[in-house]
Amino acid sequence: MRIFILLFLVGTFTLSSQKIYSSDYKSQSDIKIYVVDYKSQADLLVYKVDYKSQAKGNDGLWFFTDNKSQADVKVFFVDYKSQADLKIFFVDYKSQAGWNKKEQKHLLY
Repeated sequence: MRIFILLFLVGTFTLSSQKIYSSDYKSQSDIKIYVVDYKSQADLLVYKVDYKSQAKGNDGLWFFTDNKSQADVKVFFVDYKSQADLKIFFVDYKSQAGWNKKEQKHLLY
């Protein structure tokens, strides 16, 4: 029973990490992303962290990997807002990261 609980917790932690790979092709991505011009237009405010150990939870702290096999989520940046599953805005400070529209939160689990 303890092993099951441990595996569940580890799996939950892994699923909610935010290691991101930016794909060159839409067909290779899990989520299509559009970067908006203003914070108020975003579903998620994203802060790019320097180390993958900082990319924990589902609160907009993203670490971009160079290898798609290391990523939890593969994204493709689209040119038009209407093509996106998720609209983001990159913030300058870690404390600003988070969800504006929590109904989209399921996309990164």
